[in-house]
Amino acid sequence: MIGREMAATRPRGDRAPEERRYYKLERKVWSLLAPLYDASGPLLSAIRERVVDLAAAPDGSRILDIATGTGKQALAFAKHGYDTVGIDLSDAMLRVAVRKSVSEKAHFVIADATMMPFPDGVFDVAAISFALHEMPVTVMRRALAEAARVIRTGGQLIVIDYALPGSRVASFLVYNFVKLYEGRYYADFIKLDVRELLSEFGIKVTAERAAISGAVAIKKGIREK
Repeated sequence: MIGREMAATRPRGDRAPEERRYYKLERKVWSLLAPLYDASGPLLSAIRERVVDLAAAPDGSRILDIATGTGKQALAFAKHGYDTVGIDLSDAMLRVAVRKSVSEKAHFVIADATMMPFPDGVFDVAAISFALHEMPVTVMRRALAEAARVIRTGGQLIVIDYALPGSRVASFLVYNFVKLYEGRYYADFIKLDVRELLSEFGIKVTAERAAISGAVAIKKGIREK
């Protein structure tokens, strides 16, 4: 079942023109791509399990999957017995997630990552997969602030997103390949120091894992205060 929490979405009149373009494009693109999105499944399935392993959350932990899309990461946590909520802006993507779900542990809610309809500190772990690079920096910062707000002190935020390999040649090749199919914000995102950015919101990165030959990074942070 999909819960509807769109009242939490930032009023359109309060958004900058760049942000309005982002929200309009996100809804349009993902409505079109939702039926095809899982075609990338084999490549990313192993990453979903690595995220669960890295979290190593105690039994009974509450998990939030931000920008859940078709629910792959949320369902990976739910499969291991965790009560999991996945949120996304796209109704079409969440309908796919619900169709795939066979677990009573997974719940899906239409909600904006920058204004989540949850109390402070209610989750033990939050994950955000391949979403930050899709966002303008202003939206990204609000989403991270909200993620920090809804996890408890001592809880985890796990960020899974693009990175660059250590080799200059490999970095050049990966960057230019990803730019062929990713949106306009990828180039800005890849220049960011994600560790430093997370620290601004009270999240200290304590572990990092590389995936897909360094083209993806999985960062585990702890909310310190």
